[in-house]
Amino acid sequence: MKKIIFLFVFVFLWSFSQVYAQAIPRYGDDVKTISQFDKIYTPPKEPILFVGSSSIRVWSDLERTFADYVVLNRGLGGTVINEITYYIKDLILPYHPRQIVLYVGENDLPDETSTSDSILNRTKRLLTQIRVNLPNVPIVYISMKPSPSREKFMDKMILANRLIHDYISTQKNMHFVDVCHLMLTPNGKPRPELFLEDRLHMNNMGYAIWTKEIKPYLLKK
Repeated sequence: MKKIIFLFVFVFLWSFSQVYAQAIPRYGDDVKTISQFDKIYTPPKEPILFVGSSSIRVWSDLERTFADYVVLNRGLGGTVINEITYYIKDLILPYHPRQIVLYVGENDLPDETSTSDSILNRTKRLLTQIRVNLPNVPIVYISMKPSPSREKFMDKMILANRLIHDYISTQKNMHFVDVCHLMLTPNGKPRPELFLEDRLHMNNMGYAIWTKEIKPYLLKK
């Protein structure tokens, strides 16, 4: 009997620890590092804020590419939608952006429990939270890109992109930038020449497509 009770307690505590671990957000140290960096190097006032996952984070020449616009890169590599939502007060609000360029959602695709609908709903929550805090700031949403390493999730991604596009089209001061179709071959496959060897992150050719598509939506001071 004691063994059964012990086993029950052990299983309960283990299960609780797993739930608790999942509740603790990742990237807390990264966010603290960004905050410390901001104390040393003052960010520009009212920038166009690029925020999201690694496709933003590793855009190394972002500030130079959009030098005429005064931009700031606050990407956080590996993040899913809910994590960007969680860190709005750290990654977005402190910078008082005059415009936000957002890329997030691709890292949600490999999760088997994620559907196109759930990705849409998470995106809506994120956009709503931004709107609550920054009601008049224009938002540019970049569609999820067709990374070759995630080709098996293409159907989910394409549907999620369409659902998010349809939602954004009903919102004021929001724009959906469709980079996905430009990164596909005529038969609908990802274009490998646009990506690095990891088949996930883009090379200069990929970013050149993004730059051309995003630039018309950016606001100059």
